[in-house]
Amino acid sequence: MVVSSITTAGGIFRQEFDISWGDDRGKILNDGKLLTLSLDKTSGSGFQSKNEYLFGMIDMQLKLVPGNSAGTVTTYYLSSQGPTHDEIDFEFLGNLSGDPYTLHTNVFSQGKGNREQQFKLWFDPTNNYHTYSLLWNPQHIIFYVDATPIRQFRNNEKNGVPYPNKQPMKIYSSIWDAEDWATRGGIVKTDWTNAPFIASYRNFNADACVRSSGVSKCNTTGWLTQQLDSANQKRMKWVQKNFMIYNYCTDFKRFPQGLPTECTI
Repeated sequence: MVVSSITTAGGIFRQEFDISWGDDRGKILNDGKLLTLSLDKTSGSGFQSKNEYLFGMIDMQLKLVPGNSAGTVTTYYLSSQGPTHDEIDFEFLGNLSGDPYTLHTNVFSQGKGNREQQFKLWFDPTNNYHTYSLLWNPQHIIFYVDATPIRQFRNNEKNGVPYPNKQPMKIYSSIWDAEDWATRGGIVKTDWTNAPFIASYRNFNADACVRSSGVSKCNTTGWLTQQLDSANQKRMKWVQKNFMIYNYCTDFKRFPQGLPTECTI
């Protein structure tokens, strides 16, 4: 591994991302400091990073679709490619105006997911920008909302649980129509009179290992060995106690033959 400091400060979107689909529904504005994705009845849109990463601390500020966003899904995630891909997901499930968004999280390793945890956000994510962060290092993956940890997925390879630590991943985001399941299980449909639905992005920052031509360049201090201290463990427990609405590790009906290994360690 070649080691050097790779930090994307300021997050100039033209330098770091490509609009990957949706024609002109994805826009890079304000001299590259703002990116917007939109959804209408014809199509959604998405973007992806130019770089691939293997471990890092990655931050993005999002302002989600305001008003009646029922049926829409805004995603922000890391993913590799192929049938045994790795993936780390934030997904924001829209709702009727005034109802809280559902934040859906998941972790895939070696093509296997089914590790969903869901939360109701404790603020309105459409009024202003909020920071959604992923810490991904060899020990664990931690999901953060405004610097508050909400979920931790540990490396349990020694117990036979695959962990995403070998495949570099790009950053992706998209907005799309999922009215058949996104809001109250598909009961509430998308109201297209509110289209276009727009999600906004700013202040991207990646303090991360960039993978290129089989070589990783990264900053090995800080996040590479970062753990949750006792104060942050308490904050995470507070979020999970008060705002978690689904945890695959407590869904015995879904796993009648026994919970996944990582749930019982």
